[in-house]
Amino acid sequence: MRVAVLKGGRSLERQVSLRSGARVQDALERLGHEPIPIDVGADLVDQLQQIRPEIAFVALHGRDGEDGTVQELLDTLAIPYTGSGVSACIRAADKVLAKHAMRDRDIPTPDFFAFSETAFNDLGAAQALPALEQRLGFPIVVKPASQGSALGIKFARDANELPTALVAAFSYDRKVLLERYVPGRDLAVSIIEAGDGPLVLPIVEAAPVQEEFYDFEARYEFGRTKFSCPARLPESVAEEATGIALSVFELLGLAGFARVDLMLHAADEQLFALEADVIPGLTDTSLLPQAADAAGIGFEELVQRILDAALARV
Repeated sequence: MRVAVLKGGRSLERQVSLRSGARVQDALERLGHEPIPIDVGADLVDQLQQIRPEIAFVALHGRDGEDGTVQELLDTLAIPYTGSGVSACIRAADKVLAKHAMRDRDIPTPDFFAFSETAFNDLGAAQALPALEQRLGFPIVVKPASQGSALGIKFARDANELPTALVAAFSYDRKVLLERYVPGRDLAVSIIEAGDGPLVLPIVEAAPVQEEFYDFEARYEFGRTKFSCPARLPESVAEEATGIALSVFELLGLAGFARVDLMLHAADEQLFALEADVIPGLTDTSLLPQAADAAGIGFEELVQRILDAALARV
């Protein structure tokens, strides 16, 4: 099968995407397909029209890849593609939109507020920060609204650190999310579509080594994080985490494969959904391949299953 592997692009997650795409390309070759790598840029449509692939494997993280942009182009060109469709990508890529949808559906997610640059520049939002600080408490997690891989995330431990954290987050996005910090365990629940519906893979726990937070470097540099899969959890907690992840998957209309990130509160073992990733990383240190491996699904089989799920929707 002639498969266009879309990778790279212009987002801040370019290097991770190139690694994911290269690994997918190698797997497709071993599976007997004809992968055609495309480093996504201004000539994407021209390349796709010349190549005329039977399907596109989207390994494009962050901007353009996970926000529905490239999916809209592929729909226009009538090229099937892996992963979620346009509307699901839009909902999941915007953390604020996704969290509002979760809250409306009573899916537990940490308390939050979100502001745009306009709110700060033109509406005096800075004057509301003391009230926000009182509502959320410290530390406060400050995130760009639409970045992935923990890019731009800052932790304000007190009121003095909050302005700096906001400036840093606004350097990545024009809208920021301020979220109550949940001390506890980082859990990732990966889901792939099977013939009879979504299949939840073993839960992965990510624990930073000698670091306080699970940041971008901890995610992608060997030795910075200790991974446990399956995570050592009470059965009831694992079942609840699985149920929350499936609820988010359904709520956002995700398809093919995805990962839902959760926090398990250290004090009372309450679970909170943080966000959903519509194109999880496929690198050597990424969580989805680890979860698949724990389920007895090798990387090549995982890639084939993702392709099969996309073709089943055509």
